[in-house]
Amino acid sequence: MRERMIVALDFSTLEEVKQCIEPLEGHIRYVKVGMELAYAEGPAIVSYLKEKGLKVFLDLKVHDIPNTAKGAMRSLARLGADMVNVHAAGGIAMMAAAREGLEQGTAAGAARPILIGVTMLTSTGLSTMNQELMIPGSVEDVVVHYAMLTKQAGLDGVVASPLEVPMIKKAAGYEFVTVTPGIRPIGADQGDQTRITTPEEAFRLGSDYLVIGRAITNAKDPVATWQSIVQTVEADRK
Repeated sequence: MRERMIVALDFSTLEEVKQCIEPLEGHIRYVKVGMELAYAEGPAIVSYLKEKGLKVFLDLKVHDIPNTAKGAMRSLARLGADMVNVHAAGGIAMMAAAREGLEQGTAAGAARPILIGVTMLTSTGLSTMNQELMIPGSVEDVVVHYAMLTKQAGLDGVVASPLEVPMIKKAAGYEFVTVTPGIRPIGADQGDQTRITTPEEAFRLGSDYLVIGRAITNAKDPVATWQSIVQTVEADRK
């Protein structure tokens, strides 16, 4: 289960990352590098984390014309990340081009990174989607639609709220990977997320990977918080 729980490193400097992960070494297995950290530290941050023996989800949400997305993924493939993503809203042609670029950039004999599509950000609620983005329908219907476009483009799975995972699995198949942010252990601050669950609930709903950030990285005792989450999840799975 530890390899399926990804700790989000929502920092802007390498020094902050070191302060966070050094106490957690030997406990965590997978981390997420988002835009803030990647833009601040560049490709070297991925190398540093890989040298620490960690798997890396490089969360840059590529969204551009197909040719640019293809080139971006070709470059990202060379960094050694284990998972990368695009915005499903970019459409089938863009997502397919991104997959092709990722395959082209992956070294011979190496497994290409897992490629997933972002459906709807977990900070986006119905009102924002309908009124601001002018996308009609329910959040759930739009997420499943994006998931099916993602599958049609040949990607491995999607990023979505845990609440939408059962519908995605039903529509796209059990093997279709679901990566779920919006994870909050009991007692944790909700922050800017609106579609959230606890870690054990997310796994019960069928999530393949959980992304957990501030609940761990902002905790007074990150190791104790991590161990508590792991114990709760493992007890729930028995």
